[in-house]
Amino acid sequence: KQFDKAIEVLKAFEKKDQHLKARAATNLSFLYFLEGDLPASNKYANLAVRHDRYNAKALVNKGNCLFAKGELERARELYLEAIGVEADCSEAIYNLGLVNKRMGHLEEALQAFEKLHTIIPNSPEVIYQIANLNDLLLNFRTATKWFNILITRVPTDPNVLSRMGQIFNKDDDENQALHFHHESYRYYPVNLDVISWLGVWYVKNELYEKAIEFFQRASQIQPTEVKWRLMVTSCYRRMNAFQKALELYEQIHKEYPENVECLRYLVALCKDMGLPYDQYQGKLGALERSVLPTAARMGGGGGGGGQLTRAAAPSGAADQGQSAARRPKPASASAVGMNSIGEDRFEEEGKEIAAAERRINHTVGERGPA
Repeated sequence: KQFDKAIEVLKAFEKKDQHLKARAATNLSFLYFLEGDLPASNKYANLAVRHDRYNAKALVNKGNCLFAKGELERARELYLEAIGVEADCSEAIYNLGLVNKRMGHLEEALQAFEKLHTIIPNSPEVIYQIANLNDLLLNFRTATKWFNILITRVPTDPNVLSRMGQIFNKDDDENQALHFHHESYRYYPVNLDVISWLGVWYVKNELYEKAIEFFQRASQIQPTEVKWRLMVTSCYRRMNAFQKALELYEQIHKEYPENVECLRYLVALCKDMGLPYDQYQGKLGALERSVLPTAARMGGGGGGGGQLTRAAAPSGAADQGQSAARRPKPASASAVGMNSIGEDRFEEEGKEIAAAERRINHTVGERGPA
């Protein structure tokens, strides 16, 4: 990708006739957009549109610049104008769908992507957008149908598989949800959202040995995150392996002496086992007393007050979630490129996972399959 050389060649055309100058400006706008130079991209987009208002790709590039600056309504108007000039301009239709989606016009976004699907029926990104929008519109059965179609195109994409798992979970089909989360884990065994979901599922079904495997895996990925080790220890406690749980709690306390939660479980476990717990109780009391004044000061006394296509990529573009989620990037005007630790925290973790499942995109984000 020799952008500098390409730019140099295209600039040479600026000295030619007006028609060539307009075409060169269209391509220069696109290249500068890819490079992240928005002012230069906007300059050449304006030049291309000024020379030829009926150049659909020039209109798309100008729309991309506006999209990147957050001027969504104006970007939408330019994408519509580009479609008026060239009815099957795939970049304009794709970006129109994304800008409608960003503006919250989900039905209109779905219409755009369904139209585009009739033009390019084998595009994984377009199929993903249709599936994702149906999911957002709570059409779970239709979303499932489109994600199944998508899986035939990208059968090993872990993000698509995890989305299928989320949809089945929302539709109360736990067996299918478990299957697709396992498939996602098989292809990408470091996604903490998937690992956490699987661990919590096994805890809910009292299969603690399997849950331990996943929480230990999470701890390997995030060795400095103490919550995974607390979850492992809580599994041993639920299995009535109290001695093992005690050893693990003591080890965690040694490494994280100011972890209040670990101290609480140490006190409770020592009481249950009939062991001395005064030392841990004293440390816990001191920590809680030191936390309360700080919380009071901070709380004021409790007073309460997808990338579009390759034409261009808006700066700061990343939609959610990831894990995030990435914001959509406007499409290219030259080609369609196709995220109770212990007894009570498991319930809390389950709520967090359910909330995560209601969020849009996990790690697939706007772009669709990797």
